[in-house]
Amino acid sequence: MKPLIKLQNIHKSYPLDGFDLEILKGIDLEINVGEFVAIMGPSGSGKSTLMNILGCLDTPTSGSYTLDGENVENLSADELATIRNRKIGFVFQGFNLLSRTSAIENVELPMVYAGVGDAERTQKAEDALISVGLGERMYHQPNQLSGGQQQRVAIARAIVNNAPIIFADEPTGNLDTKMSVEIMQLFSKLNTDLHRTIILVTHEEDIALYAKRIIKIVDGEIHSDTLNNTRKMK
Repeated sequence: MKPLIKLQNIHKSYPLDGFDLEILKGIDLEINVGEFVAIMGPSGSGKSTLMNILGCLDTPTSGSYTLDGENVENLSADELATIRNRKIGFVFQGFNLLSRTSAIENVELPMVYAGVGDAERTQKAEDALISVGLGERMYHQPNQLSGGQQQRVAIARAIVNNAPIIFADEPTGNLDTKMSVEIMQLFSKLNTDLHRTIILVTHEEDIALYAKRIIKIVDGEIHSDTLNNTRKMK
């Protein structure tokens, strides 16, 4: 079976004061369908840069990236946007919700870009919010929701287009311990019950332990890549 994601010798550099600052230094990585992977590393290690490339938000300076059988490293911005809309859902630390817009309207947003009709869009958004436990809050605005509830809205938005891959960048960074556990249990359910491939970026060891596989990045290189035999489910 071909991997869902395959990186070969990925480098990423940024110009800085007349020279190139190398962030990623030859990353080789494969991720299969249905995996739950945590990418860990200290600040400045390159983990967020790696996630941006994996999520088609950025392109590598050199190297090959194959996503679901398609080479994407040289695609245009519009072509990358199309792939993101069809195949990828994002969940960020800051929730990234429209502040004066209801939960259901926030969840509908990716389908607006995809050209989904009004009735179908509303039904799918309702179903997604119910699936994350917000059936009774779908017409509340973000300022009427707790941090955990806002992150659930963000997760509903990420899954509403049936994207097979969910990228979560420090998704519990703004949440207390109780809410963090609830959100990570939800990601575990999406992975186990709905077979979504989850790629989680975190610097927190206890959050990474919910994943089935933990990759540690140090100074732009993969330092370790191990299966997690002590996976947390609760």
